[in-house]
Amino acid sequence: METSALQQVASQVRRDIVRMVHAVQSGHPGGSLGCTDFLTALYFEVMKHDTQFSMDGKGEDIFFLSNGHVSPLFYSCLARAGYFPVTELSTFRKLNSRLQGHPTTHEGLPGVRMASGSLGQGLSVAAGAALAKKYNNDDRIVYSLHGDGELDEGQNWEAILFAAHHKIDNLIATIDFNGQQIDGSTNKVMGLGDLKSKFEAFGWLVTEMDGNDMNEVLKGLASAKAMTGQGKPVAIIMKTIMGKGIDFMEGTHEWHGIAPNDEQLKKALAQLPETLGDY
Repeated sequence: METSALQQVASQVRRDIVRMVHAVQSGHPGGSLGCTDFLTALYFEVMKHDTQFSMDGKGEDIFFLSNGHVSPLFYSCLARAGYFPVTELSTFRKLNSRLQGHPTTHEGLPGVRMASGSLGQGLSVAAGAALAKKYNNDDRIVYSLHGDGELDEGQNWEAILFAAHHKIDNLIATIDFNGQQIDGSTNKVMGLGDLKSKFEAFGWLVTEMDGNDMNEVLKGLASAKAMTGQGKPVAIIMKTIMGKGIDFMEGTHEWHGIAPNDEQLKKALAQLPETLGDY
């Protein structure tokens, strides 16, 4: 898909995000908007994946969402890619919906391979899945997405050690480095320091990219993919702006978990062209 077409998909996904969260006055628009370009590129250009979903994902690239609160983004990309009807997005966070606030597996939603309501667990699952692919001589790649604030959880660092020790070189973990988390900036809550050097010290290969420029996202993912197969897991430090695409939401933790009101929704949608049709 051409870059311009991917940008059009991303605009529609951002519309989906704010409309879904507004409809139930609940959810997490900030991080979802910031990671939209990345997940759009992954699902509509980079990954080899099958919308006729199977949990084992044999012969496919597979993705794990660790920072599960950005579920509006995940659901929109899955629906727009063809995993389930786009109209189902209207059930987000409603009673008995398959589209709960954090992705779950017991609801049987195509595209979801792990429940990710508890932060810090996704890298362990992704490393295990990637190791299983190696044992099964499956040459596809496992991708995962993590919040920077999520790295406060110690389980991540156990998984980082595990992946390097076992030379899991078919794993690409992306860190959404927006500098914001629920209680404020990451520097104030618990500074991450030189994250690139830390991953490298743990035995990973690391690349960096601008996560809000589609061309740079595509280049960054291509660079990361080229690093696989070299005996080390790969990390992408992805710099994003929380709330990207909506001027009054950008760059502040205040929109981490707040839904726009009617007037704010109107202002937000005015900044986001409708390209694929609203659900």
